[in-house]
Amino acid sequence: MKLTWYGHSAFRVETKDATILIDPYLVGNPSWTGGWEGPAEGVTHVLLTHGHNDHVSGAVEVLKKSGAMLVANFEICMFLVGQGVSGDKINPGNIGGTVDCGPFTTTFVQALHSSSFGGEGGTNTYLGNPGGLVLHFPGDKTLYHMGDTDIFSDMGLINELHEPKIGIVPIGDRFTMGGAVAALACRRFFGFDTVVPCHFGTFSMIDQTADKFVAGMEGSGVKVALPEIGKAIEI
Repeated sequence: MKLTWYGHSAFRVETKDATILIDPYLVGNPSWTGGWEGPAEGVTHVLLTHGHNDHVSGAVEVLKKSGAMLVANFEICMFLVGQGVSGDKINPGNIGGTVDCGPFTTTFVQALHSSSFGGEGGTNTYLGNPGGLVLHFPGDKTLYHMGDTDIFSDMGLINELHEPKIGIVPIGDRFTMGGAVAALACRRFFGFDTVVPCHFGTFSMIDQTADKFVAGMEGSGVKVALPEIGKAIEI
C-alpha cells in the first residue's frame, strides 16, 4: 500500500486494485499548491469523512474528471450531486454501515466533531454526522482514517470490531484532539502497526508540527510514519 499526503487530512491511497482519495482538500489548501489534476489521475474512489470545506474542497473537480465512485454519508452525496457530481456514481452510507466499494469495503464509524459546508455570507449547509472510515482490503492491512475527532472510549470497540493496523490520526488540536491526546488514543485503544499523523501545519491556529504526537508515541512499538507533503510512503 502506498500513501501520499497532500497536507491537512488529504491522502491518496494506492493498492493493487484501487486508487483512493480521502478528504481531497486540493482547492484552497495552503499546504498544497500543486493543483487537483495530478492527485486525481487514475483515481477510482473518493471518500469523505465529513462536510467541512477543508475536507471537501476539490472533491467535485476530482469526481467530475475521474468518474470515480463517491463514498460518503447520504447528505454529502446528495449535496455534491447538486454540485454536478453524477448521481450514478455515489455509494452512500452512515455510522455503523458498511458499503461494498468493489476492491475493498468501507465502514462508517463514529467521530466527535461537526459537519457542514460553508457558503457565501457566512451560510452553512448541514451535511450529516461526521465520521471516520475503516477500509478493509482483501489480502492487505486494514486502514482507519479517523477523520476529525477527539478521543472517545468507543475507539476500543472500533479496534475490537475491525482491528485496523494502519491509522491516519488528526493531531492539530483546537478542532481535533492534540498530539498528546491522539497518542494516548493510539496507545490505549488500538493495536496499530503504523500511524500517520495529519491535520497539522495547515493553518496558523492549529499545531504546526507533529512533535507532541511523536513524543507521545515513543516507546509504544508503533511506527510513526511522519508524512511529507506530496511524497509517497510505502506501508
